[in-house]
Amino acid sequence: MGIILELKHVAKAYGRKAVLRDVSCALESGSVNLLTGRNGTGKSTLMRLMAGLARPTRGTIRRPKGDAPIGYVAHATFLYPNLTALENLAFWNRAAGMSLSEGDIRKGLDRVGLGPYANERAGCFSRGMAQRLNLARLLLQSPRLWLLDEPGTGLDIESLATLRTEIAAARDDGVCVVLITHDPEGDGPLADRRLTLEEGRLADAAAAEDSPC
Repeated sequence: MGIILELKHVAKAYGRKAVLRDVSCALESGSVNLLTGRNGTGKSTLMRLMAGLARPTRGTIRRPKGDAPIGYVAHATFLYPNLTALENLAFWNRAAGMSLSEGDIRKGLDRVGLGPYANERAGCFSRGMAQRLNLARLLLQSPRLWLLDEPGTGLDIESLATLRTEIAAARDDGVCVVLITHDPEGDGPLADRRLTLEEGRLADAAAAEDSPC
């Protein structure tokens, strides 16, 4: 196992507005961590801090495994609408310094059910298709830390099942997954641990089997 991400007394404020006040936790490889809380409690802010896309106002965030890649799926898909699905992934392949072949990239599209749409522009995709393309980007990176902010948004039942299968397989492969979900009942069985944000603090860091999601 081993700790892949550790937060100590992390706080985040925007001007005078405190979003996170005192968050401490350690996340282990080979685990799925369900991040819950009411709207506005700072879940997405906390995930952006974990991803390194924002800096805490106070406290420390430590990644013992150094510069290992982090996979981040957010509300924004970060896709280029005028590029095809294949071109989007080829761009991210180069930007991440990877050397995947076109065949590898096509396999990634097949993996999320987008093989037939490889040459269609991403700007014509539905929300669910864009999410699947974003998931393909993450899978091709093979990161050891997955940060997923409501990745099931817009997915149909079959695509949602694929997502959950990939999350379970990643955990079995030693990946640490942090998941914000709009469907805690459906995603709850995946979780090894639940992290609940209340008033800017983690009110609960219980094992999932001890506390229903």
